[in-house]
Amino acid sequence: MKILSVIIPTYNEEAYLERALWSVQFADEIIVIDSLSTDNTLKIAESYNCKIISRQFDNFSNQKNHALTFATGDWVLFLDADERITHKLQSQIVAAMNSNAHTGYKLKFPHFFINRFLYHHYNYVTRLVIRTQCHFEGSVHEKLIIEGSIGKLTAPVLHYTYKGLQHYISKKDSYAWFQAKQMLDKGKKANYFHLAFKPFYRFFSSYILRGGFRDGIPGLAVASINAYGVFSRYAKLILLQNNLK
Repeated sequence: MKILSVIIPTYNEEAYLERALWSVQFADEIIVIDSLSTDNTLKIAESYNCKIISRQFDNFSNQKNHALTFATGDWVLFLDADERITHKLQSQIVAAMNSNAHTGYKLKFPHFFINRFLYHHYNYVTRLVIRTQCHFEGSVHEKLIIEGSIGKLTAPVLHYTYKGLQHYISKKDSYAWFQAKQMLDKGKKANYFHLAFKPFYRFFSSYILRGGFRDGIPGLAVASINAYGVFSRYAKLILLQNNLK
């Protein structure tokens, strides 16, 4: 049987962490990489006998790469505090680790918004990987770099994505600055075409092509806010490239 380490980044996650920890009790090792929380996050982690690492946050990639140096499992599962592994997904994870079919696996994340899961609005994200064949790059929306093939697991992760409408919009705005800075550093430029077309296409893709309309009002809200997030990113890039921030 292969050994599994779970890595959970935290910062003031007392409202969510315990349920995440409970959902991964099948793992051989749980590592909490904490960004100096000031609430009861660490007490909760201690009660579950987690390996706790405290580190000042600088960016997502460095935080997770640092945690990887403490992991001892053959495989690593990266989980956020507001995510839950179901029994069905647990079985798929164990089977995948022992199959030797792939180096890593993407997990399915339906969005949770306005008190419901949006099963027509989801992402596949690589989260399960052989420990010695991965590392992270990028400061925001960090990318997991894997040496080898990647499969998919079909059972969804329960991800309590957004705590409310204002939280969702604020998160989009916060990420937009990071994304705009990354684009500027790569020499990319934005213009009024990007401001008009890119948000429209994001809405069309989310609401029509991916079936978001079948999720009712929450699906419409998510598609609209995602389009706003794209607009915000390019608007901020225009500000940065003209030294107007």
